[in-house]
Amino acid sequence: MWKFLVPMGVFVALIALFALGLNPNRDIRALPSPLLGKPAPAFELSDVLDPTQKVSNARFQGQVYVFNAWGTWCVPCREEQATLLEIAKQHVVPILGLNFNDDRARAQRWLQQLGNPYTAVAFDPDERVAIDWGVYGAPETFLVDQHGRVIYKYISPLTLEVWQTEFLPRIEAARRGGGA
Repeated sequence: MWKFLVPMGVFVALIALFALGLNPNRDIRALPSPLLGKPAPAFELSDVLDPTQKVSNARFQGQVYVFNAWGTWCVPCREEQATLLEIAKQHVVPILGLNFNDDRARAQRWLQQLGNPYTAVAFDPDERVAIDWGVYGAPETFLVDQHGRVIYKYISPLTLEVWQTEFLPRIEAARRGGGA
C-alpha cells in the first residue's frame, strides 16, 4: 500500500507546484532581485563603441542612474530601444547600458542604426557582470540610488508608462533621500 501512496503524494505535490507556477494572476515582471537594497555589483569593462575605453559603474557614484541589460539577440530589446531613446531625451538620470553575451560588431551596428540612449555602454561578452547583477534574460532594467544601492528591478521592455509610474516616483524618492 505504501508503494502506491508515496508516488500519489509526490504526484499531488507536483500538481500543486505547477498550479502555483501557472497562476494567471502572478506578475512575471515581479521576479524579486536579491540585490534590492544592497550595493550594486561594481564592475569595469571595455566600452562597446571604443574597446580602448573602460566603462565602470563607479563613474556614477553619487548619482541616481538606470542600468539596462540588453543584447542584439533579444527581440524585446529592439522593442524597448525607442522608449530608451525617449527617456534619454528627458535627461532625468544617466542610463548605463550592459551589452552581454553578444558580438561587439553587432552591438555597434545596433547602436548606430537604432540610436544610442546610453551615457556609457559596457561590453560583457562572457556574462560575468550580468551574472553578478542577477540578470536572467533581457531586457532587464535596474534603478540604482545615489548611495550605490539597487532600489528597483524591472523585467521586460520598458514603456513610457512604466517609466512614469514605476521609475520616476522612485527616482524622486531616492533624490529626496527616501530610497525606494
